[in-house]
Amino acid sequence: MTEVAFHFNAPDKIHYACRLLRKACTTSAKVVVVASEELLSALDAALWTFSPTAFVPHCRADADLRVLQNTPVLLMTPEKLAQQLPHHQVLVNLGSALVAGFESFEKVIEVVTQDDEDKSLARLRWKHYADRGYPLVRHDLSQKA
Repeated sequence: MTEVAFHFNAPDKIHYACRLLRKACTTSAKVVVVASEELLSALDAALWTFSPTAFVPHCRADADLRVLQNTPVLLMTPEKLAQQLPHHQVLVNLGSALVAGFESFEKVIEVVTQDDEDKSLARLRWKHYADRGYPLVRHDLSQKA
């Protein structure tokens, strides 16, 4: 069964995602990141510039199949998730809605900011997962600061 982890109180969703993806790459994890086109564009740019000494190999969902298969981090909108994917290890949701097809992944990470609306929508997703018996893990990022 898919494990679901909520990472609450991220001060900046893009910066936190960059750090999370860098860590995932050091453990050889295969990750699919789902977000709006606007957030994906910001993340794509940030992954090239957030650290002068680290590179996070990534590509967009419209890349060639060989590139998708050999790239550890895939960036896509929720609509693209329906396509056949080479990775089903970790799904990172930067969006505000439940991602259709999340259950095909070993692990889901929901990144939630300190914004009240973002927290409110995350509570709805938490309830959805809990009502269906998914194991939930809570990481309060404000306690790590």
